[in-house]
Parts: sequence; structure tokens; C-alpha cells
Amino acid sequence: MTATGAQTANPDRTAPGKVGGGDAARTAQLRAANINPRTGLATDYLNHFNEAVMLLEMIPDMPECAEDFLGWQPLSYAEHFTASNFKARDLAISAYNSADPVIRAEFDNITSAMTSILTAVSDAMREVKQDKTRATLAEQATGWVKPLVTLAGGIINGGSEADVDYIMTH
Repeated sequence: MTATGAQTANPDRTAPGKVGGGDAARTAQLRAANINPRTGLATDYLNHFNEAVMLLEMIPDMPECAEDFLGWQPLSYAEHFTASNFKARDLAISAYNSADPVIRAEFDNITSAMTSILTAVSDAMREVKQDKTRATLAEQATGWVKPLVTLAGGIINGGSEADVDYIMTH
């Protein structure tokens, strides 16, 4: 193989159109901020959903936590980071906006589903007053949302589709 035909593998390089774009400095900046350079997504956003799940999990044993859950408000990715104390919030929003549209759409579909579930459960809890009914709603919602949080985490961390894309382009 000639020198012009040989390519050196670069683990910091991302596929064309990906967030890191082959810029080692940008990749390092994203990594330092806990933003996946291949996907452009940060797990910090999942804290928004984990907070709701934690409150839901408490409701069966502490019914008064239902009021705390009812205070939870849906936030988009950008809204979450804008309102947070995340040091690299502007970078997180920028990386999200630059993310591969396919990965971002898959992620947005899952987070939209979580938001829909949590909003519907919140609406239902406002209508009912019995603790037992609220506990049942909380348990059901937890069972639906927790697996979706795991799926979203997989996408953020470069789950199967992102890994295949990355591998195929390197």
C-alpha cells in the first residue's frame, strides 16, 4: 500500500456531518463537557426525566410526593440547558443543533414520548384524589418511562445505529 493510499485511524474523528467533524479541539471540548462528540448529545438532559421518575417512585410510599411530581414541567433540550447551571450549556445546545439529524430525530422521538407520558400522568393525577389511584398511575408511568430513559441514554452514548454509522465511515 502506498503512503497516499494508507489512512491512519483517528478515534477522535467523526463521520462527515457529525458533531465533532474531525476537529480534535472540538472533540476534546465536547468530551470535557460530558457531551458525546459522535452524537452531540449530553446525558445531563436525562436528569430532567430522572427527576420525574424519582418523584413517581416515591408516590406509592409517600403520597404527598404527588404534589412535587405535579410541579414537574416538561422542558425541551435547549430549555433544560438554558435553565441549568451546566457549565457548558451553550456548547451543549450548539452541539445538539449540529447533531446528525437522524440521531437527533430518534432521540427527540423518545424524549417526546417520555414527555407525553409524564404530562398525561400529571393530568390524570390532577383529576383523581385517591392516593391509591395516584400510586397506581405513578407505578405504571415509572414502568413506561424508565426503559425510555435507558433508550435515550443509549442514543446519547452512541448506541447501535450511531456506532454502525461511525464504524462504517472509518
